[in-house]
Amino acid sequence: MNGLLDAALANPWGTLDTVLDGPLHPGGTEATAQLLDRADVGPKTRLLDVGCGAGHALTAAHQRGANVLGVDPDPSPNTEKVIRGVATALPVRTGSVDVLLAECVLCLTDLPVALEEANRVLNSGGRLALSDVVVDGDGPMVPPQVAKALCLDGARSRDRLRIELTDAGFDVEAVYDHHDDLLAMRNRIVDRVDYRGILRLLGDRGSRVLRAIEELETAVEAGNVSYVSLVAST
Repeated sequence: MNGLLDAALANPWGTLDTVLDGPLHPGGTEATAQLLDRADVGPKTRLLDVGCGAGHALTAAHQRGANVLGVDPDPSPNTEKVIRGVATALPVRTGSVDVLLAECVLCLTDLPVALEEANRVLNSGGRLALSDVVVDGDGPMVPPQVAKALCLDGARSRDRLRIELTDAGFDVEAVYDHHDDLLAMRNRIVDRVDYRGILRLLGDRGSRVLRAIEELETAVEAGNVSYVSLVAST
């Protein structure tokens, strides 16, 4: 049973993929569509999806007539138009992209370096369409392994995110809050997996992880942990 916990923490996205249908971020397909709308993705838009995962956003953009390419450190063999790469060293030419999409991925990177790369590959007037976890005020006190699994070790506040984007040369448009989507995603997981019951079977270790999750849930309920999206132009 402890091996199952280790596997879940080592590959949280794969674990979520077995629980959730569709994109593994708050708001799912609808939130992606809204972000593509705000980034003016349409016919002939050259879109680069960084950390594209299973390629749901690539499919949505392609259906709009966009010319799409995905970058992922571990590309799925079943996903077309995806190449291996990371946000901090994008394997595409300078100025070759109209829209760079990054959903729930930049918090996992060295953000200044990733933003420098985004600015490099975007053409003049290009758009960065970004969604990510933010932590305002006192964040939850959770073990480092849990923080990494839940994308909290690289999270930053809304204000800090805006400052880093501005420092990287981006003009930030309105920031949209997806707190309700985050709560809905949490509820879907709770409905499908009795993680409290499973963790109670793991003794002291499971109890520690459960306390960390409950600490996180308190922070999410209070709005200290949330999820935002924005479009920023070069």
